[in-house]
Amino acid sequence: MPINNDIYFSTNVNNINSSYLLSIKLIDLILENDIYNKNLVILCIGTDRSTGDCLGPLVGYKLNKLSLNKKVDIYGTLNNPVHAKNLDENINFIYNTIKNPFILAIDASLGKSENIGNINLIKGPVYPGAGVNKKLQPVGDISITGIVNSSGFMEYIVLQNTRLSIVMKMAEIITTSIYMSLKQIYNYKVAID
Repeated sequence: MPINNDIYFSTNVNNINSSYLLSIKLIDLILENDIYNKNLVILCIGTDRSTGDCLGPLVGYKLNKLSLNKKVDIYGTLNNPVHAKNLDENINFIYNTIKNPFILAIDASLGKSENIGNINLIKGPVYPGAGVNKKLQPVGDISITGIVNSSGFMEYIVLQNTRLSIVMKMAEIITTSIYMSLKQIYNYKVAID
């Protein structure tokens, strides 16, 4: 969930051009950050044990099925999720093993009911766990969040009862936009397994 960060771009899952529009804005933000001298890390945060919080692991799972550029590392999948209990460990591992990392963080979030379905591109970090009042380390040079449900009351139960269909739509849009962005930035073909 973003805190104190301006949303750079926002789109909704019901917009048929969401993947394309998000990819254009993602390219802009990535290229602003001298990406050719950095190693891109896609950190997909969440757990496969909660429907509302599985956005990150679903994106990580889908991206792992693509043959991405060797300069791109992906952390957080359905099989190996990055969540509250291992987030610090994964962040430390990234900074200790990857030279000059540039982190694109992806996480689900809760928000106002009228914003459910919005996918937000943020200049700056996400604050994982903020939607359920957890104080976790902020992470990400840039971030993508998906508002999967409404906040304000019994957030853990709300996350457990989030419709999988909206999370899957978001995961598809985010994965496609990242694919299109990286294809443009690195000028390579991505093969689907």
